[in-house]
Amino acid sequence: MGGNVLEANQLGVSRSSAGPSPKTKNPAPFLSKTFDLVEQGDGGPDVEEEYGKKKIVSWNADGTGFIVWSPAEFSELMLPRFFKHNNFSSFIRQLNTYGFKKTSPKQWEFRHEKFQKGCRHMLVEISRKKSDPSVFPAYLKASSEGNNINAQVAMEKDNRLLLVEENENLRKEKLQLEMQIAQFKALEIKLLDCLAQENKVRRLC
Repeated sequence: MGGNVLEANQLGVSRSSAGPSPKTKNPAPFLSKTFDLVEQGDGGPDVEEEYGKKKIVSWNADGTGFIVWSPAEFSELMLPRFFKHNNFSSFIRQLNTYGFKKTSPKQWEFRHEKFQKGCRHMLVEISRKKSDPSVFPAYLKASSEGNNINAQVAMEKDNRLLLVEENENLRKEKLQLEMQIAQFKALEIKLLDCLAQENKVRRLC
């Protein structure tokens, strides 16, 4: 019995020292979808067959940003596949909330230091900026004056969908932590039972 208690104690110490597995942080759904969108537009296996030879969206030359070559086709063909809307202004507003910058006055090129070709793992380091209703990218003002209401409605709807996805991810992470806590409690009860049995044996001896 003493050997069993020693083995159980060693098992408990081993598991306790290891501690719960670190919580995996996931990037925001909007960032993951945007990354997938650019990757597909830049050279997926069926891009030419589906969209023709003309590029709609792609990484820039050095992979540090992406370019929307045709906003109209991007809105019509690409956005609905990854987001539940086809509003280009709403998409750009979302980019702005995560700190993306438009870097060229001649084309729709956007950059973020943590959003780079082949570096999906860096997406978790991008966080949403604190909302400020007065902040609105200057490059969008001219193109959205007649579309403000529709753009705001679409953005709010998209925001709600993204928040639902983020809440679902948090719920799953919470369940995983609760399961780990339950496992540790079960192990604790088992160890206490073993110790109680050992004490009984010692009193009998």
